[in-house]
Amino acid sequence: MSRTSILFSISDRVGVLEEYLSVIKRHDVNMTRIESRPSKNSNWDYDFFLDFESNPDNQDKVDGMLAELRESGVEVTKLSEGEIQKGVSQVPWFPRKISDLDEFGNKTLEYGSELSADHPGFTDEVYRERRRVITEIAQTYKHGNPIPRIEYTPDEIKTWGQVYSGLKKLFVTHACRQHRYVFPLLEQNCGYSADNIPQLQDVSNFLKECTGFTLRPVTGLLSSRDFLNGFAFRVFHATQYVRHHSTPFYTPEPDVCHELLGHAPLFADPDFADFSQEIGLASLGASDEDIEKLATCYWYTVEFGLCKEAETVKAYGAGLLSSFGELEYSLSGKPELRPFDPFEACKVKYPITQYQPLYFVADSFQGSKEKMRHFAETLERPFSLRYNPYTQSVEILDTRDKLVNLANTIKSQAASLSSALQKLKFLD
Repeated sequence: MSRTSILFSISDRVGVLEEYLSVIKRHDVNMTRIESRPSKNSNWDYDFFLDFESNPDNQDKVDGMLAELRESGVEVTKLSEGEIQKGVSQVPWFPRKISDLDEFGNKTLEYGSELSADHPGFTDEVYRERRRVITEIAQTYKHGNPIPRIEYTPDEIKTWGQVYSGLKKLFVTHACRQHRYVFPLLEQNCGYSADNIPQLQDVSNFLKECTGFTLRPVTGLLSSRDFLNGFAFRVFHATQYVRHHSTPFYTPEPDVCHELLGHAPLFADPDFADFSQEIGLASLGASDEDIEKLATCYWYTVEFGLCKEAETVKAYGAGLLSSFGELEYSLSGKPELRPFDPFEACKVKYPITQYQPLYFVADSFQGSKEKMRHFAETLERPFSLRYNPYTQSVEILDTRDKLVNLANTIKSQAASLSSALQKLKFLD
């Protein structure tokens, strides 16, 4: 079973909503959610968002319903989740506001408590039970709620401490300037230390004050589409469980050490946060083929990226900054290094179970953001959109009024910039 969403706008008159809902009822379509808000288009009074179940067996009913709505004068935008029929142009479903991330927060590809036979903790029943408890806590999370706090055990804190102490020594010589700047701030503000595992909520609060990024607990690995969609809203899905104590310097999947030591520090940097969101915005409504390209760009940047720093090269990718061996290897002169170019990087296959033979080097996060924006413009998507940081929602730019509102916003920001420059000139 897949899900289809439709967006349409109406003018306010008696019985108008009942009239359109009766169309859905006549076609025997199972509606699962309805939401309304004041329209941003001056030609209409309200925008409506409807979710309903769809599958190949009832596709004719869905098409018939949409056709009747259009015949009645309604402009309908259709978004779909699930398999797309061959020859039919559809846009995959995507979240429109930050609370929509609740829709897929628990749809993980690999559940955190279900370990494969080659996992270091597979035969450890105590560890498996602990993973189950922590993932169940994450399962209950909804947007707007405080992130549940985990009381970590002495063994978990010991494992964290081994990873923390070892990596901290390498950060001095191998981590990028932005990571080295933020890490002491996390120690001061979020309780980062060898004998304490920080809580996601504390780190999330810190990041929000810095760049607007927040953390959201997750039970395991999300699909590339869902994970990248979160970036569009400046949200990073983070696990809370700790790797198995028998292999403190290795984990086959992301754990809290990877999330908090590798990822979190960089999300406090404005340019890196903007770059990450650029990938996320490009993923909204993207085709499966384009999602694969974006996920590959993510892999070679946010996970395994290197960057220039004066006359040297440093690491900023979380996969490097949370791995002793690969962090040293990546800067050893052995692997191949290429300048970051998303048009090239998106085509390069990458290994998952071994060190990368190739790393891409960014000139700067700002430059990478511009390159990613240019790359995103070449992806096949029948609409443009923008993120509204005040409402934490995305808006499809499909009407003249929306474009005028965007132009007015840019005009206001340009006026503020001009005023600030004049004052700065006066001070000089």
